[in-house]
Amino acid sequence: MPHFQAWEEFTRAAEKLYLTDPMKVRVVLKYRHCDGNLCIKITDDVACLLYRTDQAQDVKKIEKFHGQLMRLMVAKESRSAAMETD
Repeated sequence: MPHFQAWEEFTRAAEKLYLTDPMKVRVVLKYRHCDGNLCIKITDDVACLLYRTDQAQDVKKIEKFHGQLMRLMVAKESRSAAMETD
């Protein structure tokens, strides 16, 4: 399971994974208070992408990216066009 250190690399890989087969991709957000870690995991049962952080400024980035993915998942328009506009 690739654990990404750079946020930009993770978002590019996650977008690519989602656009490859949108019907199989799952997104999981997990926060562990005892460690102070927030983890976002994106998987399609073949590939699994993981980004973990304990920095407060990264929470806003994760929240924005998660919102973009959720809008794509419920959008009726072309998924690739919607990702390019955000």
